[in-house]
Amino acid sequence: MATSYDGLGAGIADATARDHDWPCLRQFCVFLENRLGRLRDLLRIFEKHDLRIIALSINDSHDCATARVMLSSYDRGREILSLSGFAYFESDIIGVELPEGHQPFAMICGSLLQAEVNIHYTYPLLYRGQGRGAIALSVDDLDMALKVLAERGHRLITEDDLLLEE
Repeated sequence: MATSYDGLGAGIADATARDHDWPCLRQFCVFLENRLGRLRDLLRIFEKHDLRIIALSINDSHDCATARVMLSSYDRGREILSLSGFAYFESDIIGVELPEGHQPFAMICGSLLQAEVNIHYTYPLLYRGQGRGAIALSVDDLDMALKVLAERGHRLITEDDLLLEE
């Protein structure tokens, strides 16, 4: 059984560490050679297994690229990537539904700023729960960000929400 790192020096079996209602989402960071068609090859693997891509962000350099991918089913995506031959790692990110108002991004950023949580990067999610969009956030303090966003009334997106979108 695979283990994940809990940040405190102990490994936790994946089956007990996470559940689909865990308040974070899991993204796959896939390393790609920077050559024609390599991204398409990756995306076709998911398409062939009927997995919906919820988010895709590409960081490019001269020699290689990193594709951040979020899928409709984390468990199936992990299994498929493990068998695919692509080099990848996984990380937790926060999914948050955009609040109503003229400046939904500013509202989310303001909540995190007041708690002194730094945002490393963000990208949009193809998620329309309750008719609203959503974003993925990578932050420097996951626990504090989850706490402050929940306290300020922001709706956090779980893996269960992504499964319902299928």
